[in-house]
Amino acid sequence: MQAIRVHTTGGPEVLSYETLPVPEPGPDQVRIKVAATGLNFIETYHRSGLYQLPLPFIPGSEFAGTIDAAGAGVTGWVPGERVATAAGIGGYAEYALAPAAKLVRVPDTIDLKLAAAVMLQGCTAHYLTHSTYPLRAGETCVGTAAAGGVGLLLVQMAKRLGARVLGLVSNEAKAALAREAGADAVILYSQERFDQRVRELTDGRGADVVYDSVGRSTWEQTLDSLRPRGYAVFFGNASGPVPAIEPLLLSTKGSLFMTRPTLVNYIATPEELAWRAGDLFNWMASGEIKVRVEREYPLREATAAHQALEGRQTTGKVLIIP
Repeated sequence: MQAIRVHTTGGPEVLSYETLPVPEPGPDQVRIKVAATGLNFIETYHRSGLYQLPLPFIPGSEFAGTIDAAGAGVTGWVPGERVATAAGIGGYAEYALAPAAKLVRVPDTIDLKLAAAVMLQGCTAHYLTHSTYPLRAGETCVGTAAAGGVGLLLVQMAKRLGARVLGLVSNEAKAALAREAGADAVILYSQERFDQRVRELTDGRGADVVYDSVGRSTWEQTLDSLRPRGYAVFFGNASGPVPAIEPLLLSTKGSLFMTRPTLVNYIATPEELAWRAGDLFNWMASGEIKVRVEREYPLREATAAHQALEGRQTTGKVLIIP
C-alpha cells in the first residue's frame, strides 16, 4: 500500500511517501480501507515533535472507509461496514487500523468523505460546547479561528444552543465564512485587540467563555475577554503552547476558570463517542450543521497540505485522499 511515514521530526518536508506492507489488525482492532483522512493540527504537532510519538510512524487518526478485516476478539463489526473514527492509527495510508471500541457506523445518508471530515473536529466542537463549558441560551462565547474546521462547526453548534457567538478571524474573507456560519459578530484580531472589542460588544461585562485554539499569541487577551468567573478553554496550540500561568493570575482577573481539554477524554467510552457522532450525523442529515470541505489533497501531496495548514491558508476542512 502507499502511505506517508515520518522517520525524523521536523517540518513538512519530513513527510515521506512510501510503499509499505498492509498492516495486520491486532487484538480488538479492525483494518479499514480508507476512503478519506481528515487533516488536523495535531498531526503537525506529532510531525514536529511537540507531541512525541515513537519513530517511525504514519500520521493520521481521523478517517472513514469500509472494514476490511478484524483482529482477534472483535465482535459486532463485519467486513464491508461503513465506519469512521477519530482515534485511528496510521490514517495517511490506503489501509489503516482502529480500535473497535473507537469506531462509529456511518449512516448511508452521510458521504464517507464528510464522515472523515467531521469526526475529530466535529466531536471537538461538540465536547467544547456541550461538555467542557455547556453553553446555555443567551450566553456569550468567543471562538478563535472561527473560519477553521473546528471554528465553523463550533459557531453552528453554539448558535443551535441559543448562544451569542463572537468569532475571531484574521481577514475579511474568513470573516465572511464565520458570518455565513452564524456568528453574531466577527473580530479581525489582526487589526485590533480582541479583548477590548469583546468588552465593547458585551457592555463591559466580558464573555462567559472563550474557546481558544491559538494558544501562545492569544492567551492573555483570552483571559482579559472574560467576565468574572468566566471560562478560558485552551484546546489548541496553533501559535505555540500557552506558557505557565500562576493560579494567582486567575484570581486577579476575576476568579477565572481555566482548562486544557483534549478529545480522548471526551470520547472515553463507546457510549460517549456514539452520542457525539450520532448528534453530528443527525444534524448533518437534517441540514442543521453544514460541513465545509475546502480542499482535497492526494496522499502523495501531504507535505503541501501541512504547509497550507500551518500557513493559515485553509478554511473549513482539508481532506487527504489515498
